[in-house]
Amino acid sequence: MAFVILDPCGPEKSAECVSVCPVDCIEEGADQFYIDPDVCIDCGACKAVCPVDAIEEEYDLSPDQEVFLDKAEEFFANR
Repeated sequence: MAFVILDPCGPEKSAECVSVCPVDCIEEGADQFYIDPDVCIDCGACKAVCPVDAIEEEYDLSPDQEVFLDKAEEFFANR
């Protein structure tokens, strides 16, 4: 499982999550930050420091939030 960054990140983009990730799996995109689901080790460090509560575990996503996992997968697939 991986963590996923949701919509509240977009306007904020505060980046605390980037500095605490032990595997450097968070990158900045044009509209928000993204977590690479293939690299995330599910440690939760990013979620703990997010000031806008924009990070959820993949298995806790509601159906309307699953688009953010798709966006992250697409972001990293194009690397």
